[in-house]
Amino acid sequence: MKQPLENKDQSLFKYEANPQAIESESFRQIRECTNLDQFSRDEQQVVMRIVHSLGYPDVAEQVRFSKNACDAGRKALAGSHTILCDVEMVKQGVTKRMIETPPVCRLNDPKTVELAKSTGETRSMAALKLWDTELKGSVVLIGNAPTALFRLLEMIRAGAPKPALVIGMPVGFVGAAESKEALWEVHESLGIECITLLGKMGGSAVTSASCNALLRCNRNEYY
Repeated sequence: MKQPLENKDQSLFKYEANPQAIESESFRQIRECTNLDQFSRDEQQVVMRIVHSLGYPDVAEQVRFSKNACDAGRKALAGSHTILCDVEMVKQGVTKRMIETPPVCRLNDPKTVELAKSTGETRSMAALKLWDTELKGSVVLIGNAPTALFRLLEMIRAGAPKPALVIGMPVGFVGAAESKEALWEVHESLGIECITLLGKMGGSAVTSASCNALLRCNRNEYY
């Protein structure tokens, strides 16, 4: 009976396996190929995380920060204010070792399911009705559902408590670009700080990565 050939090298491919080395080299390359001159130090960290998540340096041109977005977000995160997420994927993407209280997602709450059925709207919209007591001073992460971002703006305009920061980066073809444009257009009149990524690109990964960038800034972890 033939014995299997022994693979002395134990690897068929050459690649970097050290996580710290991978991360350091990734952000070295990102700095080299991305125009970051117009951004502050903290904003650069967010933009680089977005570029890292999408693998597309030119996306930096689409990122928008309100005047005090990073400061407001960092203070809220440092104070362990609630992190509200539109979907579970965003919630799972927030680095747990950097926070004391788990992020909150109400999408699968039974009350949300019933509300959505009774109104005929998306569950992402209905879930926001359960945010009322948690919204004030929170950090809101919307990375999947444009309808959730539209509903949030409607709620704030109607007098709902204001979050400390809205990171609004839903992805898609129906309403995604429009919801982010709306956020950018009305954030000043509504009196809210925001970070957004204009256009169709976005998603759960870039949204949670943007939050993680601010958490890292609070720990003085800069690239």
